[in-house]
Amino acid sequence: MEENEVRWKDRKRNFLGLPWSFTRYSFTDKVFTLNKGLFNIKEDDVRLYRIVSITMTRNFWQRIIGCGTIHLDTTDKALGNFDVKNIKNPSEMKNTLSELIETSRKNNRVYAREDMVSHPDGENHDHFHEDMPEDMEHPEAVDQEMM
Repeated sequence: MEENEVRWKDRKRNFLGLPWSFTRYSFTDKVFTLNKGLFNIKEDDVRLYRIVSITMTRNFWQRIIGCGTIHLDTTDKALGNFDVKNIKNPSEMKNTLSELIETSRKNNRVYAREDMVSHPDGENHDHFHEDMPEDMEHPEAVDQEMM
């Protein structure tokens, strides 16, 4: 399979489950892309290794029309955390994306760890950290050097 080949794509769907929207989602083996707009288009990309967690929710109406919403927590500073709203077959998309994220993290040598940190207020808080080798701090530059 080609590296930049689109592995999944869909549109945000309306309350009837119809893809009448100008919000489009897609991902390849490396990047998740979010496109919004008709005349003024905004395109955001998130490298898959920057996605930290995936959560799927399906309310009663979404289950009736066969849709769901996927929430993505990312370490991307520009886009941050976001929702992939009202998509068909959300379980299939979630599973495929999870596998690609793990592969991307291994290929880019990105390792995650969680710590329990004690704060002055006496409370323990979970914190998530990403450990990247120094040569991978800016993988976009490394990708271009390899070409």
